[in-house]
Amino acid sequence: MNTSSSDQHPKQKWEKDVEKTTERFPERKKAFHTSSEIPVERLYTPEQMDEDYIEEIGFPGQYPYTRGIQPTMYRSRYWTMRQYAGFGSAEETNERFRYLLKQGQTGLSVAFDLPTQIGYDSDDPMADGEVGKVGVAIDSLKDMEQLFDQIPLDKVSTSMTINAPASILLAMYIAVGEKQGVAPEKLTGTIQNDILKEYIARGTYIYPPKPSMRLITDIFGYCQEHLPKFNTISISGYHIREAGSTAVQEVAFTIANGMAYVDAAIEAGLEVDQFAPRLAFFFNAHNQFFEEAAKFRAARRMWAKIMKEHYGAENPKSWKLRFHTQTGGSTLTAQQPDNNIVRVTLQALAAVMGGTQSLHTNSRDEALALPTEDSARIALRTQQIIANESGVADTIDPLAGSYYVESLTDQIEKEANAYLDRIKEFGGAVQAVEEGYMQREIHKAAYDAQKRIESNEDIVVGMNEYKLEEEIHADLLRVDEALEQAQIKKTQDVRSSRDQESVNHCLKNLREAAKGKENVMPHIVAAVKVYATVGEIANVLREEFGEYTGM
Repeated sequence: MNTSSSDQHPKQKWEKDVEKTTERFPERKKAFHTSSEIPVERLYTPEQMDEDYIEEIGFPGQYPYTRGIQPTMYRSRYWTMRQYAGFGSAEETNERFRYLLKQGQTGLSVAFDLPTQIGYDSDDPMADGEVGKVGVAIDSLKDMEQLFDQIPLDKVSTSMTINAPASILLAMYIAVGEKQGVAPEKLTGTIQNDILKEYIARGTYIYPPKPSMRLITDIFGYCQEHLPKFNTISISGYHIREAGSTAVQEVAFTIANGMAYVDAAIEAGLEVDQFAPRLAFFFNAHNQFFEEAAKFRAARRMWAKIMKEHYGAENPKSWKLRFHTQTGGSTLTAQQPDNNIVRVTLQALAAVMGGTQSLHTNSRDEALALPTEDSARIALRTQQIIANESGVADTIDPLAGSYYVESLTDQIEKEANAYLDRIKEFGGAVQAVEEGYMQREIHKAAYDAQKRIESNEDIVVGMNEYKLEEEIHADLLRVDEALEQAQIKKTQDVRSSRDQESVNHCLKNLREAAKGKENVMPHIVAAVKVYATVGEIANVLREEFGEYTGM
């Protein structure tokens, strides 16, 4: 007996329609995958949904926070628009900060130059040719005072991308606040302070892992007592992704590092619910829109479960994964740079749909140089248009319930947990870093991605397809080469005018604390207040802790 098409189940009928259609119009690829090699099915239906769907995704502001950490999310307040900026001198960067704030930016984010990031003063031979190039040069409290001139630190939160010398720059921020009449307990912001990802992906480390972890827990302890509103660490997947990881690896390795910091703090005698509420995270946003939005949702759920079930945290604030997002620098192309505006818009939208707490949007020209003022303004306007004109902030977690997004969220969580199990076999993130495990996984993923681009399996518009014969680049930002000598003179003037006896006394006290187990932060704060420089303080710690030269 023949079964008419009307008697067929709709899915069976659709499958036959697909078979006929693909005979005439073959699909573009034999198989579709996300950037993490997660298979993308032709269609998603309730069959892919977890049986405990409602329990797994929950409600906004409720455990396990899949749908966001606040009950009303952006209906109450937009994410913080925190554009990353820093170049040349403290005066130049201060001018850019005040311009961005005037344009509607709601938080600051400081980019430091390479010498500052690795603890060298501008007049150190190691700093030659690098002063002020990839960020602002900060040598002493004098520079920090100029950086935040006319910017009230009790009204603006500041994020600082600084790691190995994070304790020094935080101390300077505290000192600037006090000079403005702002008590430390009123300061808000974040220091990155994530050294493990430096060994894995970024490279701006100074000291070996063990003393570096000690510095981090010293900061945790000091801020718990003196800076209760300040985020003591921004556990960063961003640079892991920039080094070439997949989305799954970004989540897994970031959370593994987070667990290592929690373990170190507990071992140092801190109670989990005392410091965990001030832990923050930092993620990347790449081009695969749905995978990125699902990644943020999966990371939130994973961290909540780990903090509650593994560490036994009782304070709901300890369960919440609060994160900043930056659009993907490695996705920007030098070719046809205006195309980057579109890429950044998609990435920013994914971050918002994934529930980010703050966001930096890259500028169109960053594959070529530091952003011009015009480019920085367009990047900020991108966020403002998403917030005010798109309507995506008017409802909470608008992608929830999508069969595809929920399936991706589950799959990313599953694969990231598999990585965590492997890292656990090494004894944790620190040991996995020392063994080079995470580095090897990232290198392989980066190599595979590059092969797909070179074979045109992955299309990058304007680079390997849809190319122009002649590229025309608009004006780019150039850092004046005379800046380096001016910065060196400023630092030397600071040294000649300060009370050297007080500097020597503070550095001696710091050395004694570093030799023992005393918290070094009070001594670093004392040293910066008498204008000891970044390099001088870092060198004391180099002499006591040693330098890490890699594996």
